[in-house]
Amino acid sequence: MKRERIDNLLVEFGFADSLVKAQALVMAGVVLVNEKRVEKPSESFPRGSKIRIKNDSAENKFVGRGGLKLERALRDFQISASEYVCLDVGSSTGGFTDCLLQNGAKRVVAVDAGTNQIDWKLRNDARVEVRENTNARYLVRQDFTEKFDLIVMDVSFISVTKIFPVIVPLLKETGRIITLIKPQFEVERGEVGAGGIVRETEKHERVVAETNRFAEACG
Repeated sequence: MKRERIDNLLVEFGFADSLVKAQALVMAGVVLVNEKRVEKPSESFPRGSKIRIKNDSAENKFVGRGGLKLERALRDFQISASEYVCLDVGSSTGGFTDCLLQNGAKRVVAVDAGTNQIDWKLRNDARVEVRENTNARYLVRQDFTEKFDLIVMDVSFISVTKIFPVIVPLLKETGRIITLIKPQFEVERGEVGAGGIVRETEKHERVVAETNRFAEACG
């Protein structure tokens, strides 16, 4: 029987509406073929294989799993994005952007250093302005027509402390920032464990405290 890449099969059989979303599902670890998890979007399987998305309804609420994390943060911090003008730094496939729109955001500027990552649905949404090949470290106020009510951030391979001084001036006076903190990019290189993971709880707590202090110092 002919074999096909799993990302192509996911699109063909309606599990995802784009290759980008299909690949995101695989990388999120929620794609099962014959009840075994698929590890890579490039893996090939017979067309007759049994494909299932684990926790389908919850996992697919947004175009990327980041949307679930931001949804929890908005709820915990009691922040409403209704009618907000927002900036999404490190937008990737657009999970944060999708979450903001589903929570009533008026407009979202999605910034990412990469290209062709954001979901096609968002790329074609009039409320979304996509800025690809854009390094957030070099953003300036003149790049935008207005300041933002809310800035959300999910960046990798760089400390968020490198970005805070740049984005704080882009906020309105009452604006707020929500950022995902990844300890492996905040601690010293020697503190990162096997597999690029920081497992110690005390290091997690230290990183959060240090990040909060740095953000407050930025204004």
